[in-house]
Amino acid sequence: MHSILLEMLECPVCHGALNWKIGERRGDRIEQAEVGCVACGARYSVREGIGLFLTPDLPRHDLWEQAEGQLARYLREHPEVEHQLMGAPLEALAPADQFFRALVLEERGEYAQARAAADLARPGLYTSEYLACYESQIDEVVERLGESDGPIVDLASGRGDLVEALARRLRQPIVMTDFSPRVLRRDRRWLEFLGLYDQISLLAFDARRTPFKDGAVKRLTTNLGLPNIEQPDRLLSELRRIVSGTFLAVSHFFPEDDEANAAAIRQAGLSTLLYRRSALAQFSAAGWQVEVANVCTGSARPTPAGVILEGAGIDALPVAEMVLEWCLLVAC
Repeated sequence: MHSILLEMLECPVCHGALNWKIGERRGDRIEQAEVGCVACGARYSVREGIGLFLTPDLPRHDLWEQAEGQLARYLREHPEVEHQLMGAPLEALAPADQFFRALVLEERGEYAQARAAADLARPGLYTSEYLACYESQIDEVVERLGESDGPIVDLASGRGDLVEALARRLRQPIVMTDFSPRVLRRDRRWLEFLGLYDQISLLAFDARRTPFKDGAVKRLTTNLGLPNIEQPDRLLSELRRIVSGTFLAVSHFFPEDDEANAAAIRQAGLSTLLYRRSALAQFSAAGWQVEVANVCTGSARPTPAGVILEGAGIDALPVAEMVLEWCLLVAC
């Protein structure tokens, strides 16, 4: 993480000041540090350049770690399946298997081959309308941030599609965040391969209890990250506390009368932020003023399951074909 963040951070538990004992620097980047709250005594750290500000009291489920760990374990236990997945011509694989092959290649550090496999898989996993609407939202975020200054903080970055686009097309410092240190370690290796890491800081924290001071963030972004955060009732109020400028949230909404997907959404506990009306109500209740911008619609279908990895799926939603409404929520 870059030293520029030191003045922006505080204890996520009690909002107390932090005492930094920096063990290793690399230029203006902090690689190793011990961090303590002077008020409540909570302890944090920086490891491998990643600021670790997770609190122990909030439940969270690291689905990325579970999925990637299960894949690696399954292939170790079934070497014949691994031979099929990694040995067959890439073009001969089903789209889901191409994606799983990309994950394995990433884990091995074979990033160019991983990118090729993921790029080939994408049109087979998603409709052309889905991909066009998605890319339109990314372009809209980049355009709106083009004249901004200071760090851009990206929330729930995951595998970092939006961060990569921002880093390629803008000059501002970018803070990539997730509650999964495993994902952020993967992201660091990937960004180093792409030659984009110098511009980016990495922070691990729970979005419901962030380590930022009041109003410290001028520009906050997220790419479909909001619905994946558990117990979102406190989320938007916490984000309102830290943002003094604009929050740009790439979002998509399901039709409220689509019962096939509604049942799955309710079961997953994602109803609050996957429907337009309830999402806007949540933003308003937390004190945000919201503009719904760059609206487009496109068909979406369940992502096909693997063939070699029989029955293994990519996305939990949708479970039935439907039309998604895409937009950029511009909140301030």
